Amino acid sequence: MAGIKALVALSFSGAIGLTFLMLGCALEYYGVYWPLFVLLFYFICPIPHFIAKRVGEDSEAASSACRELAYFFTTGIVVSAFGFPIILARVEAIKWGACGLVLAGNAVIFLTILGFFLVFGRGDDFSWEQW
Repeated sequence: MAGIKALVALSFSGAIGLTFLMLGCALEYYGVYWPLFVLLFYFICPIPHFIAKRVGEDSEAASSACRELAYFFTTGIVVSAFGFPIILARVEAIKWGACGLVLAGNAVIFLTILGFFLVFGRGDDFSWEQW
């Protein structure tokens, strides 16, 4: 039952993050949909982890070069997702209020992704690997 509660909490926090992102785009005062491109960062963020998990499956070491490279690429993707709305606001493609809403949405979404891997990545009976 704890896994179901965690799944509900993660889906709720993901909805909150996407609501911040949509508010940064769809409010009439802001009215520009360029910040929606951060959705690409949300989708490609877990890919290095998936690849490292699949390739480094046989190693029982605490750390490996493949896993560290995956952490590096994931960090680059997350930093890019936070930098993209700031650059858009700096060149005045979006307003700073929209930038703030998108940054808040980024924080919530990436914490949700981190929470997903912390809760379901342990390799026990209730794991994302079974899906």
